Amino acid sequence: MILEQLSSPPIWRARLAAICAIAVAMTFALPINFTRAASSAVSHFKLENGMEVVVIPDHRAPVVTHMVWYRVGAADEKRGVSGIAHFLEHLMFKGTKKIAPGEFSKIIARNGGQDNAFTGQDATSYFQRVAKDRLALVMEMEADRMVNLRLLDKDVVTERKVILEERRSRVDNDPANILGEQMTAALYQSHPYGIPILGWEHEIRKLDRKAALEFYERYYAPNNTILVVAGDVTAENVRKLANETYGKLKPRSDRIRAARPKEPPHRAPVRVLLDDPRAGRATVQRFYLAPSYNSAEPGEAEALDLMMKIVTSGTTSRLYKRLVVEQKKAASAGGWFSGSGLDSGRLGVYAVASDGVAIVDVEKALDAVLAEFIENGASQKELDRARNSYIASHIYGGDSQVSLARRYGWGLVNGRTIADVEAWPERLEKITVEDVQRVAKKYFNLDQSVTGVLRPTEKKKAGAEKAGDEGRKS
Repeated sequence: MILEQLSSPPIWRARLAAICAIAVAMTFALPINFTRAASSAVSHFKLENGMEVVVIPDHRAPVVTHMVWYRVGAADEKRGVSGIAHFLEHLMFKGTKKIAPGEFSKIIARNGGQDNAFTGQDATSYFQRVAKDRLALVMEMEADRMVNLRLLDKDVVTERKVILEERRSRVDNDPANILGEQMTAALYQSHPYGIPILGWEHEIRKLDRKAALEFYERYYAPNNTILVVAGDVTAENVRKLANETYGKLKPRSDRIRAARPKEPPHRAPVRVLLDDPRAGRATVQRFYLAPSYNSAEPGEAEALDLMMKIVTSGTTSRLYKRLVVEQKKAASAGGWFSGSGLDSGRLGVYAVASDGVAIVDVEKALDAVLAEFIENGASQKELDRARNSYIASHIYGGDSQVSLARRYGWGLVNGRTIADVEAWPERLEKITVEDVQRVAKKYFNLDQSVTGVLRPTEKKKAGAEKAGDEGRKS
């Protein structure tokens, strides 16, 4: 599974929507000490072999969430072997000397648990949710496959077909995803973030057992890993179990992750045009280079989060109200800030044309909203509403074991600290309308952008050009 497939449980989303609605209605700031309540007992330590461990106690139910985060993702692949990180994630379920191929998830299920994995640009994670008395079992199983993976050629060939089909279904059969992939490749001129996590098809076809094992033997090691355990546990209990399982593994070379290429300055805007008969409506979207929380100057990432909440997030955003509600030029409009990357982030905006509206007019309307925001900035009311909504989401995220485990895991694997993760609401409180306008002027920069346009075209009649009337059915 690749990172974009992750989603919140339906109940979580519904409850979160409710609390966010309450937060938006409030005109005062939520107390910061409340946002830290769930994380005050978090423990963080290292095993002798270099493995980091984070323990997040939550004693409301006798269950635990166990996540192993590897500091390696698609952006760490060598040129020419794109997709190997995601391929290896699939192959990690093929078995060891102790566990037969395909049995890993079955054992978890027989013990009443759930498991899965995902690959991102900067990290790969494997996780299970089980009863607390099964924690020792999942630790033993994950420690086993961290160093004892066994791959048979037939299993590699079978799984390669699986990921090729995944690419066809997720990308090649979806014009919007084709455009997004091409835009991302154009946005990053040197940095490997421009290479898709799934990989390019022609390179996936060449992936083999040797390539998978080379990647595995370099990056899968305890000293390249963060273990996060959230649930009905204590730090002492987790430390004991971790030492008995992961602690027995030997570390590899201290410097595992190689330095990545730096992105050069961008000096001109780029445009990508895709005509596709499978497209429903004409769409315009744009990506801008931006910093991530790990690479931004102090306060910039928080300001970008709030800016995109105000300008592009949901039906109350500037973009939606102007293009969809008032002008009726777009059927939908929105955007996002991707700020969790190790090296950099991205801003994204999009609009889907209404029936009978030319996409060039939609793009002009989108540009006008951004230009107005750059010129005039946000109101204090808009900023307070965006901030309260985010803090409400943060508070409610602390009510979920899985959300907490992901929050700390993502933070640490992408270069942040426990203190950084926990201080986010406080930093958010310090952002002013001037800060938001400053990042708008700096990062809504066309010279650092790629604009993509997807246009539906008429489907060609099969054989009409070649056979004329002979190609018609009577």
